[in-house]
Amino acid sequence: MFSDWPLLSLLIWLPIVGGFLLLLIGERSPDGVRFAALGISLLTFLLSVPLYTSFDASTAQMQFVEMQPWIAAFNINYHLGVDGISMPLIILTTFSTLLVVVAAWEVIQYRVSQYMAAFLILNGIMVGVFAALDAVLFYVLFEAMLVPMFIIIGIWGGPRRVYATIKFFLYTFLGSVFMLISLIYLYIQSGSFEILEYHRLPLAMAPQVLIFLSFLVAFGVKVPMWPVHTWLPDAHVEAPTGGSVILAAIMLKIGGYGFLRFSLPITPDASRALDWLVILMSLVAVVYIGFVALAQRDMKKLIAYSSISHMGFVTLGFFILYAIQENTGSLNGAVMAIEGGMVQMVSHGLISGAMFLSVGVLYDRMHSREIADYGGVVHSMPIFAGFMVLFAMANSGLPGTSGFVGEFLVILASFKASFWIAFLAATTLILGAAYTLWMVKRVLFGEVANEKVAALQDINRREWLILAVLALGIILIGVWPNPLLEIMHATIENIAQQAAGSKL
Repeated sequence: MFSDWPLLSLLIWLPIVGGFLLLLIGERSPDGVRFAALGISLLTFLLSVPLYTSFDASTAQMQFVEMQPWIAAFNINYHLGVDGISMPLIILTTFSTLLVVVAAWEVIQYRVSQYMAAFLILNGIMVGVFAALDAVLFYVLFEAMLVPMFIIIGIWGGPRRVYATIKFFLYTFLGSVFMLISLIYLYIQSGSFEILEYHRLPLAMAPQVLIFLSFLVAFGVKVPMWPVHTWLPDAHVEAPTGGSVILAAIMLKIGGYGFLRFSLPITPDASRALDWLVILMSLVAVVYIGFVALAQRDMKKLIAYSSISHMGFVTLGFFILYAIQENTGSLNGAVMAIEGGMVQMVSHGLISGAMFLSVGVLYDRMHSREIADYGGVVHSMPIFAGFMVLFAMANSGLPGTSGFVGEFLVILASFKASFWIAFLAATTLILGAAYTLWMVKRVLFGEVANEKVAALQDINRREWLILAVLALGIILIGVWPNPLLEIMHATIENIAQQAAGSKL
């Protein structure tokens, strides 16, 4: 039924047009703006659900395809479609935006229309990035994401927001310049900007290496991978709660998505030759950044470093396929590793969003993110404490939560490549528990630290609803990941076969 609808265009343009309409309303009716933003974000999420319910999981072909000429002189098209890796990320995007709108209901009192509009516009752009099948369309939307996030941090951010926004912009913009050069080269070679056409384009080893490195810079900054990760903690600390949620839950995932859509299928030989580099960078992120997180005293900065460490699992799962293939002569373990990385991306979107929203609940009441300012919160906010403990356990990779599934699949697959890689990757289970439980112990438990903590009010119905929905998603994927894995399997198997092939 829905396969004939222009669903992807609706998901892109409904929130973008809605966002601009909110700007026209302005500050004349803040409550009207809030309800309008809620309606638009809810409708966008509901429209994204048929992507899942009408999706054919048995094929790796693009579905819900839309194709219209855009700039005919250069063979540039408005070409959209989804497969098993982009569809779950689109639904995660619309779901996260809806939660951010609800979370900001009473918190944002300053320039409400601009705040809501920025998130709605960003929602549409991010959906477009995941759905774009034309390289120019992808690049335009990839860059356009910077503008609303720059505004969100720059206007509603903390005291050092200008520094954080400039650093965020420079890192991500400069990284993507190299990608643009590679896309132009691929256009010259193929005469097309079709991303799927690039998957079939024969390339010599030297161009593959240069293109691979350009993609590594562009998407590595977005993930972010060590050592180009330093912009993320600053951006998270200065961003408002909603900005941190979208940054961690969605924008980081665009880097991982780029590796699967571009790097592995377009440059398989270079990916095989340089897989050691990505594996090394991923393991450094898992281990070293885990220790860095352990030393943090600011809750948002700790969760930000935790995100870098957990995203190291994603890139490890994506690029360990060659080592697995060499050791086993099969792609079965490689498919498992990539599926683990994808599950980790979806899971991290839920868990990191929940963690940042939990910190936002405390910050709205105490106006402090310093761990030392808290203690004994469980006595004043028992319901909130229960949710935060669950999210902390999920962040630590507790079995029965979504945080365990992706990490377990990647570690299990890593054993087929190297015991030592699997051993180093598995240290995240110890380090993750160490820094997360260290924070929870000092914030939630013990004696009541001060009068401000004693006077805290437990979460209201709006906050309870947001945290409960996230908790349900985390537990559901943790105990029943099969629906998610089935959706991805055919597409990931196809990507693994493309990556394992040679263009030489």
